[in-house]
Amino acid sequence: MYEQSITRSRRTAFVILIDGSGSMSKELLFQGRRTTKAEAVAAITNNLLFELIERARRNDGVRDYYDIAVLSYGGDDRVESLFAAGREWLPVSELAASGVPVGTATVEFRLPDGRSSLREIPAPQWIAPRAAGQTPMYEALLTARDLVSGWVVRPENADSFPPVVFNITDGEATDGDDEDLLTVCNQIKQLGTTDGRVLLINIHLATGDAARPVLFPSADEARYPSRYASLLYACSSEMPALFDPAIRAAKGPGALPPFRGMSYNASTAELISILNIGSISLKTE
Repeated sequence: MYEQSITRSRRTAFVILIDGSGSMSKELLFQGRRTTKAEAVAAITNNLLFELIERARRNDGVRDYYDIAVLSYGGDDRVESLFAAGREWLPVSELAASGVPVGTATVEFRLPDGRSSLREIPAPQWIAPRAAGQTPMYEALLTARDLVSGWVVRPENADSFPPVVFNITDGEATDGDDEDLLTVCNQIKQLGTTDGRVLLINIHLATGDAARPVLFPSADEARYPSRYASLLYACSSEMPALFDPAIRAAKGPGALPPFRGMSYNASTAELISILNIGSISLKTE
C-alpha cells in the first residue's frame, strides 16, 4: 500500500482547504515581517503550487502528475474555489500555463558574515488571501469528500497514489459539532484507490496562546490536554511509513511512528514543513 509512483498515467491529487474566516485577519510574524494569517497562508500555498509545477517539469514540458484543488471557506458561509473561473480541479500543466498576476514574495537569506537579510523576489499569485465571516469547515470537508469521491472512481485513477487533503484553519467550525466533523472526516478517510486510502491532514495554525505546538503526533502525544487537539487527532489520517523519514527529520530522530497527519498550534514554518512533507516527498517518475 502507498507504493505507487506518480506518473502521467498514474497521477495523484491534492485538495487544499483554507480557512477564510474573519479570524484569519489577525497578524503574525512571517518571514521576518508582520502580516495577516490569511496573507501568510496564501503566500505559502502559492509557493507550494510553484514547487509542484517545478517537480512536474521535464524536458518535454510540465507533465500532469497532479490534479489540484484549492478551496476557501468563510465569508457568507460559502466554500469556493480560489482558482480563476471557479475551476475545482486543475491539472498541474494547466496551472502552469494559466496567466496569473506576478507579485512579490519576501525571502530570508544568509549573508557571508552569518547575518540574515530579507529580499523581495517575483512570485506568481494563483490565489489571494481571504479573511471574513464565519468558519464553515464542515461544509468545506463535505465538499472535499465529494471532490475526492469523484476523483477516485475515475477508471484512470483506480490504481493511483491516493489523494491528499490538507485542511488549514486557525479555529473551530461554526457549522457543525465535533460528531459532525468526525463523521465527515471518517468518510473522507474511507475513500481510496487500490494503492491506499485518502490521506487527510488537519493543520491548526497558532492562535497566539501559550499552548505548546503538536506536529505529526505519535500515539503517546494523543493525550494532549486540549479537546480540539484531540478532535483533530481523531479526524486525521495515520501517515504511511513512506513519510516516516521526513517526519522524523522534522520532529527529531527520537520520534517514533506511527504518526498522525495533524498539527495543533503550528507556526507558519511548521505549516510549510507539513505541506512539504505531505506533498513534495512523494515519488515521481
